[in-house]
Amino acid sequence: MLRSVCAKNLGMTMDPQNQNQADISQERDGVSGDRAVESGSGTGLWQKQRENIVLISVALVLALVIRVFVAEPRFIPSDSMVPTLVVGDRLVVEKVSYRLHPPKPGEIVIFEPPAILQEYGYGKDQVFIKRVIGQPGQVVEVHDGQVIVDQNPLKEPYIAAAPEYEWGPYRVPEASLLVMGDNRNNSNDSHVWGFLPEANVRGRALFRFWPFERAGWV
Repeated sequence: MLRSVCAKNLGMTMDPQNQNQADISQERDGVSGDRAVESGSGTGLWQKQRENIVLISVALVLALVIRVFVAEPRFIPSDSMVPTLVVGDRLVVEKVSYRLHPPKPGEIVIFEPPAILQEYGYGKDQVFIKRVIGQPGQVVEVHDGQVIVDQNPLKEPYIAAAPEYEWGPYRVPEASLLVMGDNRNNSNDSHVWGFLPEANVRGRALFRFWPFERAGWV
């Protein structure tokens, strides 16, 4: 204590060697602080990356759920639905309404090929698109260029041309549908392979989103 007071009174300063050691100690403290900041920054960056991964994962799951249960895009590969749909059209197909009620006449549906087509080499993962013409219990025939349902000729402004074949009359079985392409004379449909089981229907063509100039409800 006395030595410190004396040193102060005599105007003495800290030994330079001790001063350097103090400075080094402070520098070391500074480096440690920087490292702490860098460590904190890395943790924050990882936290953001983890949040992004979670958000992307949720988005992918939602997209998958929507595609499987709600709606999906589809591409038209053939001209069986001309003039309503042409090759290259892209559609939104919704999958909800047929969980509430069966397909109705006039609606355009997509479906898995029935067993008879699978026997001829069509894969179960392939899909067809046609228009519903007959429901269970209805009697359908094609005669003199007209489709007739329960003895009533249909008014069909959407077809490419009148059918040039004769077919029926046949009664649509239970849990089945009669489907035809709008391009009646160039369509692989019920008049070729028979009735479609309702269980094969995947959804209803709802909206054409491409090409833009032809976008709209179908």
